Amino acid sequence: MVDFILGCHKKGLATSAEFIMSKVNKLLYHWLLKSVSEKAFVWLEQKQTQIASGAAERLFFTAFSAVPRYLGKQDLQLTFQDLEAAEDVIPGWHPDHWSVDQAGRTLLLLALPHDDAQEYLKTLDQVFSTADMGELVVLYQSFPFVPHPELHRHRTAEGIRSNMSNVFQAIALRNPYPANYLDNAAWNQMVLKAVFVGSPLHLISGLDRRANPELAKMLVDYAHERWAAKRSVTPELWRCVGRFADNAIITDLEKVLANGAIDEQKAAALACAESALPEAQALLSRYPDLHSSIQQGNLTWSSFRCK
Repeated sequence: MVDFILGCHKKGLATSAEFIMSKVNKLLYHWLLKSVSEKAFVWLEQKQTQIASGAAERLFFTAFSAVPRYLGKQDLQLTFQDLEAAEDVIPGWHPDHWSVDQAGRTLLLLALPHDDAQEYLKTLDQVFSTADMGELVVLYQSFPFVPHPELHRHRTAEGIRSNMSNVFQAIALRNPYPANYLDNAAWNQMVLKAVFVGSPLHLISGLDRRANPELAKMLVDYAHERWAAKRSVTPELWRCVGRFADNAIITDLEKVLANGAIDEQKAAALACAESALPEAQALLSRYPDLHSSIQQGNLTWSSFRCK
């Protein structure tokens, strides 16, 4: 859906963005009604109304900071249907890890007046400049549906370099914003860092869609560095490589299939299966059990999701 927005006329973009914000608002309201007290919900609703009506910025900053004190920090009580609804609004949005204070703060962000894009961005920059780690997590998690999402690319690219793991994960994992808005250079750096810090790649929204030859080369080079240091690499690394394999990469996959641990062998086999090169298919045929498991649908990239 967000990809569609990017290709729309400016007026259509605004209309679609407003529609998404409205749907997200309704979902967050519904989830919070199930998860917080009536008193806490009334407080939040009052603040949201005041902010939307153009209250002084000081009120927004005070309320944004106070949300955990009024709502608490417990997890949202989301059902499978709730998660499906989130995916329907924005494909790739997976708020299964969100807490009530994160949802509440997001509602306040969505209430900020935003007709003037530069003024809105100025306010958001002020929030970032004073935010603690928990607030930064909320800010980055909200980028898929806050107003003017196209203006937040540079900020997101900066956040990828954060040495705070929670902040990096808020950007990279379960968040559709990077896949929909970042250029290849920033996207590739994010995926490579996820591999480096041990983040599960299957939680990166749009991973398969945004795979590209430059990323494949970066990941293979990283694997070589790890092997030279007598260290292993996550099997998920090969998920972004198979479609772009050349003869050198196939030689690497051959080594993994011959000498890797069982999960590494499975991943290398899947990478071979995704390559159009005859050499890759010939290599895979030498491992009939793995080949058969892939053909029957018993071995997929989802097999690594619990690792």
